[in-house]
Amino acid sequence: MADEDDAPKIEPVTVSEPLARAIGERYLTYALSTIMHRALPDARDGLKPVHRRILFAMRELRLTATGGFRKSAKISGDVMGNYHPHGDAAIYDAMARLAQDFNVRYPLVDGQGNFGNIDGDNPAAARYTEARLTAISETLMDGLAENAVDFRPNYDGTLEEPVVMPAAFPNLLANGSSGIAVGMATNIPPHNLDELIQGCHALLKDAHLADDALAAIIPGPDFPTGGVIVEPRDAILAAYRTGRGSFRTRAKWQVEDLGRGTWQIVVTEIPYQVQKSKLIEKLAELIELKKVPLLADVRDESAEDVRIVIEPRSRTVEPDMLMSALFRNSELESRFSLNMNVLIDGKVPKVCSLKEVLKAFLDHRRDVLKRRSQHRVEKIDHRLEILEGFLITFLNLDRVIDIIRYDEDPKRALMAEDWGRPHRRALNEKDYVAPTPGEGELTDIQAEAILNMRLRSLRRLEELELIAERDALMKERAGLADLLDSDRQQWKRIGVELEDIRKQFGKDTVLGKRRTSFAEAGDAEEVSFEAMIEREPITVICSQMGWIRALKGQVDLAAEQKFKDGDGPLFVFHAETTDKILLIGANGRFYTLLGVSLPGGRGMGEPVRLMVDLPNDAGIVGLMIFRPGEKLLVASTAGDGFVVASDEVLAQTRAGKQVMTLGDGVRLALCKRVGGDHVAVVGDNRKVLIFALAELPEMAKGKGVRLQKYKDGGLSDATTFELARGLSWKDPAGRTRTETDLGEWLAARATAGRMAPRGFPRDNRF
Repeated sequence: MADEDDAPKIEPVTVSEPLARAIGERYLTYALSTIMHRALPDARDGLKPVHRRILFAMRELRLTATGGFRKSAKISGDVMGNYHPHGDAAIYDAMARLAQDFNVRYPLVDGQGNFGNIDGDNPAAARYTEARLTAISETLMDGLAENAVDFRPNYDGTLEEPVVMPAAFPNLLANGSSGIAVGMATNIPPHNLDELIQGCHALLKDAHLADDALAAIIPGPDFPTGGVIVEPRDAILAAYRTGRGSFRTRAKWQVEDLGRGTWQIVVTEIPYQVQKSKLIEKLAELIELKKVPLLADVRDESAEDVRIVIEPRSRTVEPDMLMSALFRNSELESRFSLNMNVLIDGKVPKVCSLKEVLKAFLDHRRDVLKRRSQHRVEKIDHRLEILEGFLITFLNLDRVIDIIRYDEDPKRALMAEDWGRPHRRALNEKDYVAPTPGEGELTDIQAEAILNMRLRSLRRLEELELIAERDALMKERAGLADLLDSDRQQWKRIGVELEDIRKQFGKDTVLGKRRTSFAEAGDAEEVSFEAMIEREPITVICSQMGWIRALKGQVDLAAEQKFKDGDGPLFVFHAETTDKILLIGANGRFYTLLGVSLPGGRGMGEPVRLMVDLPNDAGIVGLMIFRPGEKLLVASTAGDGFVVASDEVLAQTRAGKQVMTLGDGVRLALCKRVGGDHVAVVGDNRKVLIFALAELPEMAKGKGVRLQKYKDGGLSDATTFELARGLSWKDPAGRTRTETDLGEWLAARATAGRMAPRGFPRDNRF
């Protein structure tokens, strides 16, 4: 039976403790754990705990940049077993990302095998891939063996892991970071290392450097996938000053001349964190839905490098106009949000400016420099102590040999002997003082070192080498002492170390060359949609069942067309691809179709209800070309109506625009263009009423006013005409008849009217 002390610690929530407080305290603990140990990077080395543990475990496995590779499964297993007790899949995903040169500006892991690609494909399983450290990641850990940073016990207390890496370069800004914690998040873009080091040099010269001056040195992010930043300069400055903002990035493209006036656009770089496969799918969708009429085709010809070929529909299209449309409708242009929320000293989350992050790194480098220098001083002191013992041996060689040879306890005898002090040069005020217990006596360390000497070391030349080594170490120690006493020398040394990193990974190297360029967005974005459409004649055909299609060219409207069984023509008219077409539903809503987006003439077309949200129980009352500035007459079956401007009925979405308000059992009866000064209305009772158009109000939407009074039935048809020219209709024989003597039917609006003239059509239609 286990002891009571070994039993699980359970803290019951008492009745007197409010549940809200108990939950709040526990959630706060979880939130702090997420913020401190999972989601936010440390401003000093730019790493999260999982990344830090991966790199440290790989260092412990001696996976150097010049050494061999090891299986990723071995690496993730060691990380999980020794330092990071979480799922191996999460560890492997984090390690794989550090090896992806399209995600990380300066990869910290050198991967061998399939580590994913820019298309969004996942890496191969950990058992199939291998990895090792890169040269730049080794500089992050340079100094771990020299007490540069603190260590802490791992999760089970059997090993130790670094609290933070020494970080020879500002990795947080160089590689960026992203994460979502509890109540806060971070998103930092990668930057160019050469520019960051130049910014550090500027801060070392002037700690109060203005934000604008620093942003002039570091103009903006440098994404691993390249691209072009088109964010205004003022917005970039504001983002770096406050730690919050965004960067608008576009794909890099060029025009390839194919000869004979034809050309194509080739995209060679895409925005950061945009998956190429999904980008191609989006462009293909734009072609299918005809959202960008200028676009004819897109092909992915990428191999090692990105190469997306975009073909225009016509060679007369302007490339800038086409790309402007694609930027607005696809991820060829994207925004990267900046939220520089980091842990200061590994403890306090804070949204920092660009200058604050660089200062946090420089302060960390100063602490690392001081700790490494102090560690080196201690090592030198230890070696000088041993060297002094060796020099005593050479000055008293015969006596030392005699003690070792004949004494029963040579170590005690060596320490008890009075040897006197060996002669050595004075090396200024920083001279080394041997930690001997008494004048002329050997310390325990010295005696042990003398006993461990090899006989071959007793030659004469060895003594000269020991003296030279001692003098060199004492000189080095004096320099380190000066360094530890001088802030100026410390900052100077940090600048030298940064310059060494810059030479190794700066802009003169393939890795360090800037990839993302800058440009202005330009005014091409203001080009209208209609301007992008190639103007071509079409013939629009809509069937009674609501199937619509557009034939190329101006087909004879009387020509017979094919329809589905039981279907027939409802509307047939000529239009152009640049036209907007108004579809009027019996539910009082107006919908807008684009001539260029109508399905082609092959087959029976497509149901119009797939293009707009027209209910199944609402029929199609009208289909006409939109002409700006026109007036339309709308009327319901109840006999209400009004005049509306055509610009007021244009809909921007597929849901349409409600123009006429209808009551229960009432539907929209008609929509006709206004042309004339009078309105003629006929009801189901065959009574005709004519009144002045001025009696009808012009409205944007609503129920309207009464057109004609009915006892039974409702409105059948209405039209507008010029009274002086008379009212025309077709008689049963198909002949056009015009009646100019209309005084019998002229009356005020909303009256009953009189029976239609002789020869008026039996269907009560004008």
